[in-house]
Amino acid sequence: MNTNANQPANENSQARVAFDIRHLTVDQLAQLGLQQLAYIRPIIVNGEKGFAIHAADGTPMAIAGDRDVAVAAVLQHEMVPASVH
Repeated sequence: MNTNANQPANENSQARVAFDIRHLTVDQLAQLGLQQLAYIRPIIVNGEKGFAIHAADGTPMAIAGDRDVAVAAVLQHEMVPASVH
């Protein structure tokens, strides 16, 4: 442990930054889980029920005929599905 404040921190140590998640900006919130999270929400397309799959930032990725297929597609791409009502 480095007890001398005048010495630089160990190169292998990681700095930890604390922040209050309640004060995230819209852009910061959109970036959370961007690569790991996909939102699934019910939609109507040409009069038919379906399920839209969106990235965490809202980018449309796919449409599935039923919820189980949408969830399976998300899981197949190693992402975590989240439902939006």
